Amino acid sequence: MEWFKSLEPVMQALFGGLFTWGLTALGAAAVFFFKEANRKVMDLMLGFTGGVMIAASFWSLLAPAIEMSEAMGSSPWIAPAIGFMIGGGVLFALDKILPHLHIGYPQDAAEGMETTWHRTTLTVMAITLHNAPEGLAVGVAFGALGADIPSASLAGAIALTMGIGIQNFPEGFAVAMPLRRIGVSRLKSFWYGQLSAVVEPIAAVIGAVIVLTAQAILPYALAFAAGAMIFVVVEEVIPESQYEGNTDLSTIGLMAGFAIMMALDVGLG
Repeated sequence: MEWFKSLEPVMQALFGGLFTWGLTALGAAAVFFFKEANRKVMDLMLGFTGGVMIAASFWSLLAPAIEMSEAMGSSPWIAPAIGFMIGGGVLFALDKILPHLHIGYPQDAAEGMETTWHRTTLTVMAITLHNAPEGLAVGVAFGALGADIPSASLAGAIALTMGIGIQNFPEGFAVAMPLRRIGVSRLKSFWYGQLSAVVEPIAAVIGAVIVLTAQAILPYALAFAAGAMIFVVVEEVIPESQYEGNTDLSTIGLMAGFAIMMALDVGLG
């Protein structure tokens, strides 16, 4: 741990992003051991993902944004509220523009601009759109350490990274297995599954650099990441988890994910 503490915040953000990407790849690797995914298990996992993201949005992002805004002498809610809405708005715009297909949905349910892209590419685009705010959140959390913000802590940033990494494992599984089920080879299914999270280390570095070069926007940046993640949960994760009617399982998964992320953040942070 000491070697990690000695790193610059941007490098910490990079390693954090690589960790979350690595767990996505680990989840996608399940395609080498299973022929198909149980839809109930997938919906439970998707619900878990939603719970982790909701909890992380508050304890790791919005709550610190409120504290930082107040410490800077501003109204404690204005910057977080503005950042939160902008984050959701940006994801809303990307959702309407970028072609993508939610997990388990038929090809004709693709969203965004019309395209001739293959179903596989559309599915990966959907998860990439989902993962970008997560990487950004990790980067902003580590960037806050370099900005010497009193309420920012290494333990809190690590807790956020761990939480996102944990929910990325079932996410990689949820991408790779449906691809395998529709006839994609195991290797290609794994490749596309892990590829969906490659954006996370990139977004993490970008988030850390932005915060370190413009510290005044930190409350906005934290809230932006929270707003983007909440939009993804409501727009994509929860509907996908309940698409096949497994509402009880997905709800249980969401509650468990929320509780685990809350315990991680409060316990470590």
